[in-house]
Amino acid sequence: MKLRIALLAATGLALPLAALAQPISGLYVAGGAGFNLQQSQFERPSSGLGTPGYKTNFDLGGTGVISLGYGLGNGFRVEIEGNYRYDHVNRFSGGPIPVTEATGAHQETYGVMGNVLYDIPLNAPVYPYIGVGVGDEWTTLTNFQVTANNGSSYTKSNSTASNLGYQAIVGVAYPVQQMPGLSLTAEYRFMGVVTPEGYHGTSVTTLPGGGTHTALGNWDTINNYNHSILVGLRYAFGVTPPPPPPPPAPAPAAVPAPAPARTYLVFFDWDKADLTNRARDIIKEAADASTHVQTTTIEVNGYTDLSGTAKYNMGLSIRRADAVKAELIRDGVPANEIEAQGFGETHPLVPTANGVREPQNRRVEIILK
Repeated sequence: MKLRIALLAATGLALPLAALAQPISGLYVAGGAGFNLQQSQFERPSSGLGTPGYKTNFDLGGTGVISLGYGLGNGFRVEIEGNYRYDHVNRFSGGPIPVTEATGAHQETYGVMGNVLYDIPLNAPVYPYIGVGVGDEWTTLTNFQVTANNGSSYTKSNSTASNLGYQAIVGVAYPVQQMPGLSLTAEYRFMGVVTPEGYHGTSVTTLPGGGTHTALGNWDTINNYNHSILVGLRYAFGVTPPPPPPPPAPAPAAVPAPAPARTYLVFFDWDKADLTNRARDIIKEAADASTHVQTTTIEVNGYTDLSGTAKYNMGLSIRRADAVKAELIRDGVPANEIEAQGFGETHPLVPTANGVREPQNRRVEIILK
């Protein structure tokens, strides 16, 4: 029984978690924020700074994502997201001509993507998911200026480039049992662009005879790779609370104690109304029982066997009943609760022919009512 109750209790505790573990079906919103690591970018400038080979390094930046999605109910989800990444330029190096960069330069990448995700079903309190996305990404370089030792410089101030972006997503969700539909999320995202990003800026070149030459120039970013770690929340609409656990199995009903016997038989010798020691024990037992059970009347009914005449036997049965009544009174039973009467040789316990001396028919029945 203890094992059964334990299994029922475990099932009840697992029900809320099982309900929350179902695939998302319907509309949901999600959002997250965290850190972005902009991978070092290789640059390809135009005139003045020589051939390609420059590299821009970035400090650890920040990122944020919001999305609106729809769960298909089979583990797959589709969503549209808006994203933003910010990274500060740490160092600019490389190339055939040594350069220095101005302070305060930073890069911002933002865009819109469509994603397809799949929730992986696992028998665990957390639920991993994977996904891919594609969309349009814009990148803006602000306060970006480099100066070469030959006197040339290149400036890009608030220059923006657009390109086709893509991403891969690996995440895990933890349902909040107290708020059905709400989950905590943690994600890793890799985002990149398909082709080099081209920026327009101003190129200033020092002339051999003195003076400078200013012209519009191009600066291409060969790669734009981002590694992001985010934590956030996801809320699915229309999720109903799980049903309450079933009540524990009722304890087995106690087996009631057998009710005290309510009929007692006192037997007599042939043609006698005297009480034997055994008869007095039985009468005492009946008297004691009358105090433990709900009793309003005690019937004392006397009988004889079929030997002797009917008239004689009637008187003998009455004497036997009176003897038992007197003994009950001596054992503490109030006289007004006792009804004593004789039935002679009628109602034999064992049917016999007339004249047969049957011991079981020579009796008094004590009935507690």
